[in-house]
Order: sequence, then structure tokens, then C-alpha cells
Amino acid sequence: QVQLVESGGGLVQAGGSLRLSCAASGRTFSSYTMGWFRQAPGKEREFVAAISWSGGRTSYADSAKDRFTISRDNAKNTVYLQMNSLKPEDTAVYYCAAKAGVATMLARFYDYWGQGTQVTVSS
Repeated sequence: QVQLVESGGGLVQAGGSLRLSCAASGRTFSSYTMGWFRQAPGKEREFVAAISWSGGRTSYADSAKDRFTISRDNAKNTVYLQMNSLKPEDTAVYYCAAKAGVATMLARFYDYWGQGTQVTVSS
């Protein structure tokens, strides 16, 4: 069982930066692939980024490439999402998620989810 708690969301102007954190409970955190997803009002939840258990492999949605960076610190049971050059279309609730096995962009394969943190980017 893994419990996930996101933090770091807020209101930022376009072009600004935020760093989201996701703190995990459980001694098996380091064995899970971690992902970030987001959901804007009236839209489906979409993949943002994922990182392998070791941190050696990362993957990004096209919308996040070159602007967002996912990382993890297994000693702290925490995964991060550094978001730069934010745009109004990045406004959404951001969720972290955990799964066993390889990374996937498909939300339905993730087993554990946090409660989400709101990111609002003003123009």
C-alpha cells in the first residue's frame, strides 16, 4: 500500500515556474514507477511525465517536453515535477500516481493516486 500526498501547487503568472512534490508513505516507494497526470475542468485526465523506480528513465507528454522535469529522491520517498515556462493551458489539478512495473501513459494502469494539487497559470 502506498499513500501519496502532493504539494507545491498555486497561482503563477505565465512564464513562471513551480515545483510540485509528491511525498509517499511506505517502505516500497523505491520499487514503484511514478507518474504525474493532470486534469483540467471538463477534460479527461492526461499524462504529463513518468519516472522509473531508479530514476534512470523518464518520459514526457509532448506538452511537457523541454519545459517540465520529473525527478525522484528515493531516500526521501518523494517525486518532483519542476515546471518552467508555464502557460495558461497548463492550468489543471496535478496528480501523482504510482504503479509497479514499467512506465505507461495510461492512467488506468496506475494503482495509487494522490488527492491532487491545483496549478493555475494566469495570462
